[in-house]
Amino acid sequence: MAEQIRYIKPKTATNTFNVVVAWLTRRGLSVWGSRVLAVRGRKSGEWRTTPVNMLTYEGERYLVAPRGHTQWVRNLRATDGGELRVGKKVEAFHYVELADAEKPEVLRAYLKRRKFEVGVFFDGVDAKASDETLLGIAPGYPVFRISTAA
Repeated sequence: MAEQIRYIKPKTATNTFNVVVAWLTRRGLSVWGSRVLAVRGRKSGEWRTTPVNMLTYEGERYLVAPRGHTQWVRNLRATDGGELRVGKKVEAFHYVELADAEKPEVLRAYLKRRKFEVGVFFDGVDAKASDETLLGIAPGYPVFRISTAA
């Protein structure tokens, strides 16, 4: 039996919130580190955009997918990078996807910073969880370390 890939489809309220955050971010107002992620579609090649939350942890920047293996995750994996946008500022980036063993401390930092917003997607796991617990959920939460493209 194939392993099930974790994905939580956004509800109407989430979509409405994302539209508002994206609108503000496109106008140059970052909401708690929000960016508009632009990635080429893996089939169409057209730009696809969605608001994301940037995490800075120990001098590195990360994108975490709290809803799992979403369309933006799948599109990003099919490319070598994308763009992060705030207003008229566009930053091209490359990424490295973290292995599950590398995720616990980043997930802990993400939960510490964003629990109020994304805690519902973590089924009761919070920043105080053990490394073993975070390692256990790691496969369901893609994490990308990003760097500015040359």
